[in-house]
Amino acid sequence: MPDQPPQLQEEVRDLVRSIVAGVLDDAGRIPPLPERDAPPSPIDGIDTIAVGADHGGFPLKERIAFRLRETGHDVHDCGTNSTDAVDYPDYAHEVARFVADGTCRWGIIVDGAGIGSAMVANKVPGVRAALCYDISTARNSREHNHANVLTLGAGLIGPNLALQIVEEWLATPWAEGRHADRVAKITTIQNQYAGGSP
Repeated sequence: MPDQPPQLQEEVRDLVRSIVAGVLDDAGRIPPLPERDAPPSPIDGIDTIAVGADHGGFPLKERIAFRLRETGHDVHDCGTNSTDAVDYPDYAHEVARFVADGTCRWGIIVDGAGIGSAMVANKVPGVRAALCYDISTARNSREHNHANVLTLGAGLIGPNLALQIVEEWLATPWAEGRHADRVAKITTIQNQYAGGSP
């Protein structure tokens, strides 16, 4: 680095002194950091979220995964890892499988419209995938339907709305109560077809 003129060096020193002075307390010590609330405990020890996307959903999946990690979630990325053309059923199945076997607590899948991925995920026993396109559908899918997989259509919603949907979906608890019997009926119907045709 080239030598700085003395005037600039003194300006930098003054700036550093003012920053340090602003940090120190009245006794000239660095004050302790404020205490933060501990992050919420994961249910059943699992707080991992599986994420996956096809080529159309790849950029949005990357943004969602980044935000999830930034907010303290463990993320299992099932791919894809580029915008090269791939088949959404492969990635939707992978995410759904990790949720169904208990490896991940939740799953988030992104494709062009979110419809195909929801169809695939819902073929996996134990998965209740919901395509959400606004805050209300995100809240309803968790509260009423006990959704454990969220699908999003990258071609239909913008990234800011998608992040809001993910945030609301993860924050909304399962209401149980009158909804529990209805969700149990979903499982009963699923079990009727588990071995093939009824």
